[in-house]
Amino acid sequence: MTTKIVIGLDGTESGERAIAFAKDLAERIGSCELLVAYVIEWSPYTFQTPEENAKRHMRREEEIELATTRVVAPAVDALKAAGFAATGVVRHGDVAETLNAITVDSKAVQIVVGRSSADGLKKRIFGSSTQNLVMHADVPVTVVN
Repeated sequence: MTTKIVIGLDGTESGERAIAFAKDLAERIGSCELLVAYVIEWSPYTFQTPEENAKRHMRREEEIELATTRVVAPAVDALKAAGFAATGVVRHGDVAETLNAITVDSKAVQIVVGRSSADGLKKRIFGSSTQNLVMHADVPVTVVN
């Protein structure tokens, strides 16, 4: 049976550390698939005009294509070139909830993310995505410093 690990990327340097850790873990496990995931933050509490809603689908598709091209595809290609089984996914949503859903849907056993800091006020009000993921994930979460 193949073990699956989700690597949550955010396009920052911390994601590279998360990939390195996941690679090391996958080598130790043996039969392992790495799923590179990027979540485009979206809040249901964002209010938009009817005109903005009409353009929303097109913007979402453009954002997904951009995240795939700039972040996920290069990471997946590099993992495959290094001999790992790897796939990628880009989704919109709350980062913690969506990474957890991706993990559950793919039957992964662990999530690996890099530590990134939210700005002061936002972090005090909502908490960081990483904190929320650690507190609510259905599987173990490794936070790489």
